[in-house]
Amino acid sequence: MATEAASLGLDVNWQKTKVQAVGSREDKPSTVTAQGQEVAVVENLSILALLSAQQLTSSPDISRRNAITGAAMQNLDSQIWKSRISISTKLKLYNACILSIFLNGSECWAVTKRDLYKTDALDQWCLHKLLGSNGTIMCRMMT
Repeated sequence: MATEAASLGLDVNWQKTKVQAVGSREDKPSTVTAQGQEVAVVENLSILALLSAQQLTSSPDISRRNAITGAAMQNLDSQIWKSRISISTKLKLYNACILSIFLNGSECWAVTKRDLYKTDALDQWCLHKLLGSNGTIMCRMMT
C-alpha cells in the first residue's frame, strides 16, 4: 500500500487508516499490524461519506443520508425555500443540490420496502418545505 501511494507522490496516514471487521468471528482483534504500523479494526467504516456496515442492509446509511438531507433543507429554509424565488428555480435547486446529497452512494444500497417508505417520506417533506403553503393549494387543485 505504501509503495503504491509513494509512486503517486502520496504518503499513508496511519492514524486515519482503519480496517473493517467483516464476519461473525468472536475473537476479532482490536488492531492489526500493517507494514509495522498498528491499524485499528472497526465494525463500521465510512468511505467517501458512504457508511459501510457489516449488515447486509443499507438502512443505517439511508437513515444517515436522510438526516443529512433534512439538515440541508432546514439550513436553506429562510434563505431559499421561504424566499420569493420562483417555484421552478426552487425545484431546480432541490434537484441539483438536495437530491444529490441524499443520493450520493445510493447505487450501492440494498433497499427494503421500509427504506422506500422512509425515502418517499423525506421527499414529500422536502417538497412541502420547498412549496410552503403553495404546495397545499396546488395539491388541493389537483384532487
